[in-house]
Amino acid sequence: MAGLTEDHLHHLLGTNDINDDASKNKVDHIVGIKDTLVEKEAGGAGDKEMVPVAGSSIHRSTSRPQLDLSGAAIQGNFEERDPTILLPNQSDDISHLALDIGGSLIKLIYFSRHEDRFVNDRRKRSVKGRFGVSNGTRRSYPILGGRLHFVKFETSKINECLDFINSKQLHRGGVDSSCWHAEVPKNENAVIKATGGGAHKFADLFKERLGISIDKEDEMDCLVAGANFLLKAIRHEAFTHMDGHKEFVQIDHNDLFPYLLVNIGSGVSMIKVDGDGKFQRVSGTNVGGGTYWGLGRLLTKCKSFDELLELSQRGDNRTIDMLVGDIYGGMDYSKIGLSASTIASSFGKAISENKDIEDYRPEDISLSLLRMISYNIGQIAYLNALRFGLKRIFFGGFFIRGHAYTMDTISFAVQFWSKGQAQAMFLRHEGFLGALGAFMSYEKHGLDDLMVHQLVERFPMGAPYTGGKIHGPPLGDLNEKISWMEKFVQKGTEITAPVPMAPPGTTGLGGFEVPSSRGNTLRSDASNLNVGVLHLVPTLEVFPLLADPKTYEPNTIDLSDPGELEYWFTVLSGHLPDLVDKAVASEGGTDDAKRRGDAFARAFSAHLARLMEEPAAYGKLGLANLLELREECLREFQFVDAYRSIKQRENEASLAVLPDLLLELDSMSEETRLLTLIEGVLAANIFDWGSSACVDLYHQGTIIEIYRMSRKKMQRPWRVDDFDAFKERMIGGCGKKPHKRALLFVDNSGADIVLGMLPLARELLRRGTEVVLVANSLPALNDVTAMELPEIVAEAAKHCDILRGAAEAGGLLVDAMINIQDGSKENSSAVPLMAVENGCGSPCIDLRQVSSELAAAAKDADLVILEGMGRSLHTNFNAQFKCDALKLAMVKNQRLAEKLIKGNIYDCVCRYEPATR
Repeated sequence: MAGLTEDHLHHLLGTNDINDDASKNKVDHIVGIKDTLVEKEAGGAGDKEMVPVAGSSIHRSTSRPQLDLSGAAIQGNFEERDPTILLPNQSDDISHLALDIGGSLIKLIYFSRHEDRFVNDRRKRSVKGRFGVSNGTRRSYPILGGRLHFVKFETSKINECLDFINSKQLHRGGVDSSCWHAEVPKNENAVIKATGGGAHKFADLFKERLGISIDKEDEMDCLVAGANFLLKAIRHEAFTHMDGHKEFVQIDHNDLFPYLLVNIGSGVSMIKVDGDGKFQRVSGTNVGGGTYWGLGRLLTKCKSFDELLELSQRGDNRTIDMLVGDIYGGMDYSKIGLSASTIASSFGKAISENKDIEDYRPEDISLSLLRMISYNIGQIAYLNALRFGLKRIFFGGFFIRGHAYTMDTISFAVQFWSKGQAQAMFLRHEGFLGALGAFMSYEKHGLDDLMVHQLVERFPMGAPYTGGKIHGPPLGDLNEKISWMEKFVQKGTEITAPVPMAPPGTTGLGGFEVPSSRGNTLRSDASNLNVGVLHLVPTLEVFPLLADPKTYEPNTIDLSDPGELEYWFTVLSGHLPDLVDKAVASEGGTDDAKRRGDAFARAFSAHLARLMEEPAAYGKLGLANLLELREECLREFQFVDAYRSIKQRENEASLAVLPDLLLELDSMSEETRLLTLIEGVLAANIFDWGSSACVDLYHQGTIIEIYRMSRKKMQRPWRVDDFDAFKERMIGGCGKKPHKRALLFVDNSGADIVLGMLPLARELLRRGTEVVLVANSLPALNDVTAMELPEIVAEAAKHCDILRGAAEAGGLLVDAMINIQDGSKENSSAVPLMAVENGCGSPCIDLRQVSSELAAAAKDADLVILEGMGRSLHTNFNAQFKCDALKLAMVKNQRLAEKLIKGNIYDCVCRYEPATR
């Protein structure tokens, strides 16, 4: 094993004593795995391939890519039977960098691995042993999760692009941000993929500045590969745009082909795509983006493409264009379907008016020119689609750049000439098709097998190009990010950012364009390219119990309604000060925590302002997306669990009264006990720190006092009351068997889990039903997490033989966990109680993206119980399942109560739905 030493392995594993038996076992385990991998890579015949030495991280072999096993380590637990192996110096599994170097812009995509820290989680090992959970990949070599980043530069400023690549060491495989300025060994054979004319033009410059060679990929191949990937893998990638309204279109990847791809760069290419790698250029035109920019620069003296687009937003083309109404005395030409506002002749009025170019406003010239070119491209595209019988037309290229007028004009042309039979569709990542295709051209990039549910797009602050106006320079660490956030200036609801100072050793630009025509103020980003960071999460799967995943829509609240959007933005903004206080307190109230808290508040407020301006900026927007954005923003500023101490305090208070509650329940008849249990779940669900109404309650009494008060108000009928149907299924007799396995999606810590859901789980267990508690993977508000459940269950089990036996059988108690991992069968005959994580860190849940362990647990389940506003009302209220489903929640928001159940705050929902067959 060339390039590998025992000292290196001991350093990686944190073991210092080479004579330590545990250390030896760990080293031997990795060495054995390595030998196996190298043998597999060599095909199992002859000598093993030589392993590249460290530092050759983007070396390309002439045949199959080699495995670089230097520095290999097991990711997670050494005791796992089929562990994931971390190859820190391996880049052939997923290469790091690809570019599309056009005549005007450079588009860059780079990959960074996740920096997750893995813990020795016995619960995870127990789940894997019971359900046989895979690592989420179907290939024979390791694929690691990571992030795809999207950046753009002006080609005329190519040195800024080179500085950016060098600052992040992307040409050497990428390094951790804390090591940006450290010395990294040079690799004379490093090769990166690139497409576009600049891949040829600037090849020598890349070699001179960075010491790397460019492997040039065909432009058309890259465009098609990039488009195919986006349309298959990104759920809300395609959208229509008419009259300023953006509507996302869900594309069935099984019914994607054939389609027409219209790429509008300097010129226009029209490509008929019949499948992966199957396409032909069927038409095109030389009147494209270059025409617009060239003529616009001559006529308006604009210095940049974006400046020309910005002018068009303030233009009125009626001063220059001849309209149908100008010819027919302000009337429509209805006989042939032309309205009075239709352009009859672009620039037509300039013929008859005795004016020079100085007499026309540059804004009007820009808009007239934009519409002339866009109309013609739209018409030619539709005629080609008609020629080949194609239903779908996708427009891409940096000419569009998310510009509303451009998209509206193209859409109007397609709709007009097709008489409404065809629609123009656009792509959110439109400018990065070529760069994505170049990235895809690496062997073993790992993207071919990725499905839409394995990609999550997020919008961090300070990434080189994210979120339209919300973007910034390349940031080396959290302190730089906070410093940059502190420069945000708030004026009313408008959030703007000053031009940042360059951090030492970098240009500080990275796509954050310094304006050339507005002095020292930042010009708004007219292009509105709302591109985030794509997180590749191979372990996410579609929840297998959804009745129809294709039609499933998690969000219940429609935020396309401006009034609804404004209301929820107001709610979230109002909750922000309290959330910041909790977050800062969770970190000890230090000065550092206060700075981070302030930066978080500025960042989240900036996101809200951006989305208020353009709700579709980050894709299709639902309430669940907003709540998840808030949690991601907290984590971005290293607030891991803002409600940690509150959750612990409420758990302790609830566990103290649990024994008395269980004694009370056991004294009841079966029917009374079931009703009391459901009442208990609904009453305990009042404890929700995400609800301002509930936060006010906390000041009126202790957790137990509030719980008892809530229980007393549990009078039927509830606003949605299917309890009788649920009772009939549970204890109705007539030969109905108990459910085999129930999935209980739990909500809040404290009384909610301890006095509500655990007693309900206990009742199911005593009826012979296996119970799986499903909790968040990451903290969100005061929601309980899967990692916290074993400790809560262990405390509860001290007072209940049913829970103790079930927890032992399900591996939730420590001794049982160890036994199951060792391969022995549990001795207890009790029905098991288990816990799995759901794959998310939000108060809501999108069942199109759940953890592999939840998906595995669901395969034998015949009952799903969704509890809490986030998981059963904000999302999934209308979800249909293949199995029985019970949705339980107390409504703690008046607006939601009125909209969803036509009720009032504190009304209850008990919605039972038998299996959908």
